[in-house]
Amino acid sequence: MAAYVYIVASGPRGTLYTGVTSDMARRAHEHRQGQVRGFTNRYGCKMLVWFETHDTMPAAIQREKSIKRYYRQWKINLIEETNPHWVDLYGTLNR
Repeated sequence: MAAYVYIVASGPRGTLYTGVTSDMARRAHEHRQGQVRGFTNRYGCKMLVWFETHDTMPAAIQREKSIKRYYRQWKINLIEETNPHWVDLYGTLNR
């Protein structure tokens, strides 16, 4: 079963949220629709700007925890390595 670590943002270089899921397309859709209560809904984090796939959920959870420990600029650099224009990656997901 695949697992995903992802970052959603309120906009380019805006508020960031790092999460983990087993269904990236569903979770990205929930963020876009404002269905995820709490931080992401409060701060408008709806753009999927970065994600990576892991073979297992424990590996994804470990990576998520690692990313959350890094400073904001490190996360921005991570995003901009593969998504320099902060394009919403939702449209690239196979549904």
